[in-house]
Amino acid sequence: MAAPVADAGEFVGWLNDRLDSLEVDREVYGAYILGVLQEEESDEEKEDALQEILAAFLDEDTVADICKQIIKQWIECSSRAAAKKDADDAEVQAIASMIEKQAQIVVKQKEVSEESKKRKEALLAQYANVTDEEDEAEAEEPSSGNNFPASDKSLFKNTNVEEVFNRQKQKREQAREDAQKKKEMDKMQREKDKLAKQDRKEKEKKRTQKGERKR
Repeated sequence: MAAPVADAGEFVGWLNDRLDSLEVDREVYGAYILGVLQEEESDEEKEDALQEILAAFLDEDTVADICKQIIKQWIECSSRAAAKKDADDAEVQAIASMIEKQAQIVVKQKEVSEESKKRKEALLAQYANVTDEEDEAEAEEPSSGNNFPASDKSLFKNTNVEEVFNRQKQKREQAREDAQKKKEMDKMQREKDKLAKQDRKEKEKKRTQKGERKR
């Protein structure tokens, strides 16, 4: 289950705190993990992808449990976000329906007013006693203050969905690239540290052997 990016705030806050507690760089890996959770279909695929990311930082005994914990939190936050979205959609639909009904009422009132005006004009013309005063009174026919054209419902249509989706996709791709680079750099640094440690051990071993020969 994938929540819309715009509704992922609760999960992102939790994830950042969790990564901080694990001493994992939230700036690089947080967005990458979020992208994996949004793109992968099954929980098994999510777990495999998360283990690949976090294996470099966590013990083999704990990485699986932490990945399951992340997925569980993601599902719970997504469920709450989906429920909130359904409630918001229902409210928007109710408002749109109300506006449509008000617009229909205004149109009917306008039609009745126009028809009444035409009948009056025809009657007055028949008796040929139309006066300037009556013309002015007809011109000041009251109108309703509630003018809600049916086309106003278009306000509820989000015309930026595609643009938002493309921006979020670019962010996920950039986060994936950054995470891969960071992972490679971390791996190189660990290899470098390992070689340096081995070199120190060799030097210490040689120094010890040299001291023993002097005795």
